[in-house]
Amino acid sequence: MGSTPLQIVILAAGQGKRMRSSLPKVLHPVGGQPLIGHVLALAEQLLADAAKATRPVLVHGHGGDQLQAVLSDADCLWSHQGNPRGTGDALASALPHLTPDGRVLVLCGDVPLLRVETLRALLAAPADAVVILTALLDDPTGYGRILRDAHGDVRAIVEQRDASPEQLAVREINTGTLLIPAEHLAGWLARLDAHNAQGELYLTDIVAMAVADGVPVLGVPAASEAEIMGINDREQLARCEREFQRRQVERLLIEGVTVRDPARLDVRGKLDVGRDVEIDINVILEGAVVLADGVRIGAHCILRNAVIEAGARIEPFSLIDGARVGPGAVVGPYARLRPGTELATDVHVGNFVEVKNSRLAAGAKANHLSYVGDADVGARVNIGAGTITCNYDGASKHRTVIGDDAFIGSNSSLVAPVSIGEGATIGAGSVISREAPAGGLTLTRAPQKSLPGWQRPRKQPPE
Repeated sequence: MGSTPLQIVILAAGQGKRMRSSLPKVLHPVGGQPLIGHVLALAEQLLADAAKATRPVLVHGHGGDQLQAVLSDADCLWSHQGNPRGTGDALASALPHLTPDGRVLVLCGDVPLLRVETLRALLAAPADAVVILTALLDDPTGYGRILRDAHGDVRAIVEQRDASPEQLAVREINTGTLLIPAEHLAGWLARLDAHNAQGELYLTDIVAMAVADGVPVLGVPAASEAEIMGINDREQLARCEREFQRRQVERLLIEGVTVRDPARLDVRGKLDVGRDVEIDINVILEGAVVLADGVRIGAHCILRNAVIEAGARIEPFSLIDGARVGPGAVVGPYARLRPGTELATDVHVGNFVEVKNSRLAAGAKANHLSYVGDADVGARVNIGAGTITCNYDGASKHRTVIGDDAFIGSNSSLVAPVSIGEGATIGAGSVISREAPAGGLTLTRAPQKSLPGWQRPRKQPPE
């Protein structure tokens, strides 16, 4: 990128009427992140390489309050386009944040799949040139066309509504991404007029101005049609999501992950993987997820902000949310780990078991139909089927503490706050509301009775 200062403007003021939504278009998600979030991340990568540190300028209009609320932590400058009159007017609204130094890169807030390598190729062009990111499409409908002369030099961009039949036959299109020498920008924008089919100020008209002023104009082709995909409706949003997911799977396969069906995996956040990881079908990974060496994720699982340590196995239809699963642990099938859960080495959490805000030490097991909430469970504890920790009294949450090697019989209720001593045994069907001493048997079971001669009520035959 050399030593030329770089400034970036992101155009995100479009209303997105074809989305048919109250949500601004650029806030619709792809890969679990708003469209505009992908573009901001790209801008940050480029600016980190730049000779002079600047912040991207985000031009907003419709839904600006929503945009600023979602992006409240974004390190950017905000520019409001009050009365939208086209892309030229949008860029003009950002001028107060720009200087005449270096170059201005214009990005579209609804084009989330651009690769940083493509934009670096754009920035490698001579610093005194206007550089257009172009693409050659089989169906260029809706895009502005690149007009070249007999020598192949770019002379202008014509928007579709203003194009002649001959110009409409051109397949090379303007993607909306432009690199402009900053010293010329204000002057060219001031010369724009709205004498066109849409009555707008077209940013693309500066190309013809540059040619007239003797400024070089270059077209740099995008590496693929997919990366310049703009989002205007739900169908395009869905296609964009599939392309994003295809890229994620491509990366995972290169990193050595076994993905049983590349078409049935959704990565909606940041995923870090180790060696020899296996992921079965219809898995969804959201937020920040870590899958360490040898982890296996079964079919139809959802993992959200989770860390799965080496050799752990998540069986099918399990939901892991805000939890850490220790080495060699087994979770599921049909298990749910809620935020604050930490499973140590070789813990087993089985079918229809829910664990919330609890720590289970090495070798502990809750294999069937149990709820463990707000609990500290010791090593090698066995929690029988149907056991629950009664952690909520209607006003406050309380903790249950179970010592190492305790055995909790099936269908027991542990009424918190309560502690179970090391090696204690809780008889099946007990309700424990006071401390159970270490090493002993505690139970609250009523004596069994059998009533001789008792008759079950019988239905009377119809008259």
